[in-house]
Amino acid sequence: MGDLIDPPGTEQQIGTLALGVVAKAKQAMEANKMANAVEIQTPSDRMPVAPSSLTPMEMLDRALSQNAPVETLTKLMDLHERWERNQARKAFEDAMANAKAEIPEIKKGRKVDFTTGKGRTNYQYEDLASIMSVVAPILSKFGLSVRYRTTAEPNQPIVVTCIVSHRMGHSEENTLMAGRDESGNKNSIQSIGSTVTYLQRYTLKAALGLAAAADDDGAKADETEDQAKKITEAQASVIRDLIEQGEVDPAVFCERWQVDAVTDIPMRQFNEVVGSLRQRVAYIANQRKQGSAA
Repeated sequence: MGDLIDPPGTEQQIGTLALGVVAKAKQAMEANKMANAVEIQTPSDRMPVAPSSLTPMEMLDRALSQNAPVETLTKLMDLHERWERNQARKAFEDAMANAKAEIPEIKKGRKVDFTTGKGRTNYQYEDLASIMSVVAPILSKFGLSVRYRTTAEPNQPIVVTCIVSHRMGHSEENTLMAGRDESGNKNSIQSIGSTVTYLQRYTLKAALGLAAAADDDGAKADETEDQAKKITEAQASVIRDLIEQGEVDPAVFCERWQVDAVTDIPMRQFNEVVGSLRQRVAYIANQRKQGSAA
């Protein structure tokens, strides 16, 4: 029997290949019947089943029952494996679509705020534990799970691969790499651990297509009435004047202070905001003075 072309493809291609294999098997079995003068009877009360409606396993069972050649059986086994992989991939994609529809925005519940000689660092982020507490039950509901593969060779970047798997066997991977995090006086083990955790978080977010949002609810719950007060309109006017004098883009200002508008600045931050803007104004004035002297 001639070789069959077996490229990876769609269910339609698998079905076409299946018909070809069945046709060849039928020819071989007809020849076998002629040689042995054995007639295989089909019960009259059983309707014939079209080859296209059979799964590869059913075709394999039928071929086995009728003593098909080994070559035909091998082709059918290969076809069955491809069919199973295709079904597993479809199940994975369906489960991922259902899971993503239920996974909410992940709140950025962690805050970093410190000042060094290089300036102030202030941002919010979501840690790995908070992400997993949200997504793990939803993934499990649809037969999905997450695991990681990590490598940390000496003098090489740390590599972390997030593997999302479905219970039917299909899995997909997302890989990132980065150097050891040696900031903050970490020892060698801590620097590796920090990078691994960071990469686990980001590979998971990339693999699942997660979105993150600032966690305002927790902050507001802890605020006192005085802390929740916003600046007055007069104070907002002072800030607007300083923004203009300091040649600061209003959008950049709002992003820097994590507000939608100047009037959203908390009363407790008014002096800090004004002080920062006055430094900017002084810097601009000094630059202009040096330019005039030159």
